[in-house]
Amino acid sequence: MKVQTLEQLRGLYPPASERSLRKQLSALEPHSRQFIALSPFLVVSSAGADGRQDASPRGGAPGFVQVQGDHTVLIPDAPGNNRLDTLENIVATGRVGLLFMVPGVDETLRINGLASLSIDPAHLALFADEPRPPRVVIEVQVQELYLHCAKALMRSKLWQPGAQVPREALPSMGEMIRSQTGQTAPAETQAEMLRRYQSDIGPA
Repeated sequence: MKVQTLEQLRGLYPPASERSLRKQLSALEPHSRQFIALSPFLVVSSAGADGRQDASPRGGAPGFVQVQGDHTVLIPDAPGNNRLDTLENIVATGRVGLLFMVPGVDETLRINGLASLSIDPAHLALFADEPRPPRVVIEVQVQELYLHCAKALMRSKLWQPGAQVPREALPSMGEMIRSQTGQTAPAETQAEMLRRYQSDIGPA
């Protein structure tokens, strides 16, 4: 048995509280600006024209995402695997959802908006000091933003040291990909992978 209508879905839950509705804003204000300035990590969600979904992690030093004015967020596209899933989706549909996190803070900041890929020299210049400057900048025009409550991160104990999983609990990335793809070449070790990543990221 599945939920198939909005009426059926809403019948399973009480109405949203007035506070949860009123906290949704349409522009950046001091608290959301500070949250972004402290955040070294966010997830960018997007969808292609065919409806296929993607969620991509993005990271950098706190403040690596720039805010311009009350409605614009600029995210540098750091070098990656060149699949370009997020960037292709933005070209196709022009919409993203963002989830900002701050280590040690259980609340998150959510932003939904219109997205485009900027190669404006003024935008690129904002990130010229990055170890590997971006080729494009994701420009997001904020339509909705709100602080998300702490319950999910509290349940997961995400920031608590005792909840951390030892890296050796999983095979190395190279070993997992070798198994998934059926490759026969020797798997890249964890140490080799970290050295390769560090060459892309730049000095610590």
